[in-house]
Amino acid sequence: MTSILFIVFLPLAAAILAGFSNKSFGSAFPKAVTTGALFIACLLSWPVFIHYLGGGEKTVTPVLNFIQSGTMHVSWSLRVDALTAVMLVVVTSVSALVHLYSWGYMSDDPDQPRFFAYLSLFTFAMLMLVTADNLVQMFFGWEGVGLASYLLIGFWFRKPTANAAAIKAFVVNRVGDLGFMLGIFGTFLVFKTVSIDEILTAAPHMAGSTIGFFGGRFDTMTVLCLLLFVGACGKSAQLGLHTWLPDAMEGPTPVSALIHAATMVTAGVFMVCRLSPMFEASPVAMHVVMTIGAATCLFAATCGLVQTDIKRVIAYSTCSQLGYMFFAAGCGAYGAAMFHLFTHAFFKALLFLGAGSVIHAMHHEQDMRYYGGLRKSIPITFWGMMAGTLAITGVGIPGIFGLPQIGFAGFHSKDAIIEVAFAAGQTGTWFVGVFVALLTSFYSWRLMFLTFWGKPRWAQSEHIQHAIHDAHGHGHDDHAHGHDDHGTRAAHAHHGENAEEGQGATPDAHAAGAHDLPAGTGGYHPHESPLPILIPLIVLSIGAVLAGYVFHGFFIEPASGESYWRGSIAFNEHLMHAMHGVPVWVKLSASVAMLLGLFSAWYAYLAKPELPAQMAKQFSVLYDFLLHKWYFDELYDLIFVKPAFAIGRFFWHRGDEKTINRFGPDGSAWLVSLGSRVAGRLQTGYLYTYAFVMLIGLTAAMTWAITR
Repeated sequence: MTSILFIVFLPLAAAILAGFSNKSFGSAFPKAVTTGALFIACLLSWPVFIHYLGGGEKTVTPVLNFIQSGTMHVSWSLRVDALTAVMLVVVTSVSALVHLYSWGYMSDDPDQPRFFAYLSLFTFAMLMLVTADNLVQMFFGWEGVGLASYLLIGFWFRKPTANAAAIKAFVVNRVGDLGFMLGIFGTFLVFKTVSIDEILTAAPHMAGSTIGFFGGRFDTMTVLCLLLFVGACGKSAQLGLHTWLPDAMEGPTPVSALIHAATMVTAGVFMVCRLSPMFEASPVAMHVVMTIGAATCLFAATCGLVQTDIKRVIAYSTCSQLGYMFFAAGCGAYGAAMFHLFTHAFFKALLFLGAGSVIHAMHHEQDMRYYGGLRKSIPITFWGMMAGTLAITGVGIPGIFGLPQIGFAGFHSKDAIIEVAFAAGQTGTWFVGVFVALLTSFYSWRLMFLTFWGKPRWAQSEHIQHAIHDAHGHGHDDHAHGHDDHGTRAAHAHHGENAEEGQGATPDAHAAGAHDLPAGTGGYHPHESPLPILIPLIVLSIGAVLAGYVFHGFFIEPASGESYWRGSIAFNEHLMHAMHGVPVWVKLSASVAMLLGLFSAWYAYLAKPELPAQMAKQFSVLYDFLLHKWYFDELYDLIFVKPAFAIGRFFWHRGDEKTINRFGPDGSAWLVSLGSRVAGRLQTGYLYTYAFVMLIGLTAAMTWAITR
């Protein structure tokens, strides 16, 4: 399958061309090269996916020999099977649309060549990860997406908050990657190979064996799987290593969509599913995966309830949906986990790119409290986000009483996960899944109601006031208010997070007919985004509507699922049968929860808009707890960050400056300086002085010779 070489390496070639050309050919060349390469890769990926829908066999395409050291042989090969095919279409489709979207969103950015080069590099690293035929190759892609995420999150490097977010993402992921590395080392130690096929073939035979670890003996597969899962927690932002994900919103919105929908955060889920036969050999590891997934699911959903930044609401939604995927995998339903990963890519990319279109229209304002009434001003964006919201909340008709099962993408995949948890006998996890479905519906519709319904609240936004001020021609320099204008964000952090600068032109308030606008607009008229932004929204809307209905049979149906996956994951056909046989009230539970969340959001934000403020005041302790994200950041700052800085300062001042430098370079320099000053005093320039010194030296030499 030679097309796989083009799919994987075209983004790399495009990244190199765009990066090295920089601004030599203007911004059009890097944009055209990278976007064209991704669309070609996307067009080549869908036939591969369709081929495996028809029951294709695994192929391995050798590229080169990489490492030969003793018994360790690592070849660079591209592995393609049903699991890889799913990831190929997810990664290339979303990445291609994000590249196109960025033509409009980043049109005013002076560093577009660098941005598009980073996007393509990110895509290449993810493609290397999902086509890996061994753990070393997977680790290469794993670290590649970590590097690219650091570069993209901190793309606006003159922005202190972006730099801090990039460093935070990098450091937190290094913690997870330590576990992943130890897992790879341990796997090689046990199996004497890093080949994925050989490891998965031998894994069931290792059940019950023990391995020495930290001075004790533990179950071999449990130790290996938990170490590997630590890496998955870092990449996929599971509870404990999740703190980097919301801060990643400091990057441009296209970056948020790419990281959250198609790359990086899905890497952990993919890795667990790829190595699912290993996890199947350890019930303890599977229980841990399920528990952490369910806890993350609940934690992130509660945080999303109170966020006011539109991108952060969607970011916590991503964290929560990843929790769903992990607890599905922990229940043994790896097909359901991958199905939700597949559908989630479409509706989450749609929501992020839709949020970017809203931000574009609202002059970079991201606080939903300063939106309202936008559905008539930006109708295409509204309907796109509506499709995404219907998908993530799980709107559909359950297949009961002879009715056909029809619904949006998230309905088919998320409801399947909830039913799997019940079928697997995990009642507590099932309850968490249903409760989180209610919370997901509430915060998703809260976002829609605050943004598109109600009275306009634009006049209260400082960003909108800047736009009106600019439109009246007060001599403001547009570029000065671009990427580097962070004073406003710092001064107004209390009402809006992540003020994202530098995209789009300033609307003309006079041309908008400001005197005809309703009260609360401040004379500002939002405009719909340009075509490069709208086309990806329309395409992704189709995915959000149809992806679940069209493909659910291949992923989770007992008979067709077994024939589709063909051993690329551990597929539990008995569990899938049990999932379809759960009671009717279980099938209805997620839909009822969705409706309760919808009604609650409508009542709180449209029928009684004063209610949220009253509730926040009445339950201020709980509200602050959720607003501060369960105080994880503060706790980590107290336990890890401040002690690390204190230790660093101690070694810097006491160790480096006052010990090493004092007795090392500085001390040596002082001695040399002192010696030079003493020697300098002997250089008088008089002949008798030098004769006297020579006489003393001769006397000393003769004395030494005689006494010896």
